[in-house]
Amino acid sequence: MPPPAAPSPVPSNGELIRRLFKLAWRYRLHCVAVLGVQLVLLTMGIVGLSFTGLGIDYIRHQVEGVPLGDNPLHLLPPAGWPPLQVLAGLAGLILVLALSRAILNYTYAVSVNKLVQQRLVVDLRAEVYDKLQRLSFRFFDANTTGSIITRVTGDVQSVRMFVDQVLIQSVIMVISLTVYVTYMVSLSPGLTLACLATTPLLAIMSMWFSRKIQPEYAHNRTLFEKMVQVLAESIQGIAVTKGFGREAEERAKFDAANQAVVAQQHGIFWRVSLFSPAVGLLTRVNMLVLLGYGGWQVMQGELPLGAGLIVFAGLLEQFSGQVNSVAGLVNSVQQSLIGARRVFEILDAPVEITSAPNAVRRPRLNGAVRFDRVSFTFTQSAAEPVLHDISLDVKPGQCIAILGATGAGKSALMSLIPRFFDPTAGCLLIDGIDARRLHLDDLRRNIGTVFQESFLFSNTVAANIAFGHPEATHAQIVAAAKVAAAHDFITALPQGYDTVLGESGNSLSGGQRQRLAIARAVLLEPAILLLDDPTAAIDSETEHEIFEALDRAIAGRTTFIVAHRLSTLRRADLIIVMEDGRIVQRGTHEELMRVPGPYLRVANLQLVDSRGLQPAAKPEGAA
Repeated sequence: MPPPAAPSPVPSNGELIRRLFKLAWRYRLHCVAVLGVQLVLLTMGIVGLSFTGLGIDYIRHQVEGVPLGDNPLHLLPPAGWPPLQVLAGLAGLILVLALSRAILNYTYAVSVNKLVQQRLVVDLRAEVYDKLQRLSFRFFDANTTGSIITRVTGDVQSVRMFVDQVLIQSVIMVISLTVYVTYMVSLSPGLTLACLATTPLLAIMSMWFSRKIQPEYAHNRTLFEKMVQVLAESIQGIAVTKGFGREAEERAKFDAANQAVVAQQHGIFWRVSLFSPAVGLLTRVNMLVLLGYGGWQVMQGELPLGAGLIVFAGLLEQFSGQVNSVAGLVNSVQQSLIGARRVFEILDAPVEITSAPNAVRRPRLNGAVRFDRVSFTFTQSAAEPVLHDISLDVKPGQCIAILGATGAGKSALMSLIPRFFDPTAGCLLIDGIDARRLHLDDLRRNIGTVFQESFLFSNTVAANIAFGHPEATHAQIVAAAKVAAAHDFITALPQGYDTVLGESGNSLSGGQRQRLAIARAVLLEPAILLLDDPTAAIDSETEHEIFEALDRAIAGRTTFIVAHRLSTLRRADLIIVMEDGRIVQRGTHEELMRVPGPYLRVANLQLVDSRGLQPAAKPEGAA
């Protein structure tokens, strides 16, 4: 078995931008529609500005006798119209254009919202969540809950920002600036060159600012992630916090994390606040040039006042407005790149556990399990394997109990059966077939699992029991609950099986949650049952009830039970004792009680400490 795939190298900004463009290409029709609306708005703005200039020149023509000059759009009033009719017509056209622009601006806002919020964000978030469902436990062990939540929420929004605030706005900016410059050159090439002389300096400033601000955004995202993690841990551990009276310390811890985010954001805002006015100052210089040089051209008769200087001033003002948005654009680019890098880390993470291309389909398994010289290591960097050369042959219907100290490898051994992980050496066979060749869905639907910590969803009791078999009837759900000795306490709940549980089932006791988890596993009628210490949170009386029921459920099923209580171990057909990832003893309870070793030591401790009995007699020759 090859080692897990190494993590992908960190992508460069150029690679990220190419991927973001590729992502936007999925929504190209929506993007084109949005850009089309913007082009119409741009055209209307220029036409309206030209009408205004024409109106000023026409008034000067009527009052001062100044001849009407030509303009790039060749707009002239009809020769036979009286002055008031001409002015009224121009005013009406300007008003119509203004109303039309207002309607189109509304259409633009709706189009962007539909593209970005209803399509891109929803689709990307669903894609990230889908990938999370397919990643192995290694990914979740390596990333905190706060990090994953931040990526699915805030970082996806940052990617959205690239499409609507960077990509679309950049294209609009390029088109707008091109149209403005072309129109200004048609009015006066010399004046255009003079007014835009500061533009190269602005480009240099923007590139410098972009390089300086990106590390700040990356650091801010890390600090925000830490704050979310502190919040998540505080909520999850609220009982421990209150139990030890540490509320004040936890508040101080969160305040420190929160203030770190705010302080670092202030640094970013300070830099952005300096850059934006600097850009604005350069664009204001252009207006000074316009008043000086452009005014001189008007006085020399080289440029008309209305269709020339006034229109040029309006174009330059809009040009400056677009240029002023460079600061915000650079800001958005950096936030987008940081968020995109973190989102793509999830999308690019290798899916280690998958069905083989020609996977064997087995809707129903018999339950034979064989470990053939299996070794396993959680990570490539681990110094020692978690499991060493495990060989174990389990026939269908057998019950195997696993005993061992914390860290002995019990849960790791169990996790290989449903392929939460794959062996790093050796082979695991199910019904004589390498588990890696079985279709993953078929394999896991034939295995019922009760984890050490019973997790329940914020849903009804019935829905939690039927989680792995949502098509189950109410009668089947009740039958599974009776097997797990859960029916009596369920019917005592306010709405019985329709009672909605709180988050993680915290409204129930540990024993009740465990019984629901057992019912959830039993409902599948699996060929293989995995019970990771199922009676750890249950009192002796309830344990007796559960095992009386489980005796019926276990019959005919291959069962693996991680257990420490003798009452559980005695029920097994075979007991294996693990130390440091190895099987050091195996046999029945009676057989292991007759030989010295870790099993006899554990049994004696329980007999003395739990029941006040004398330890079992040592075998002959035992030390």
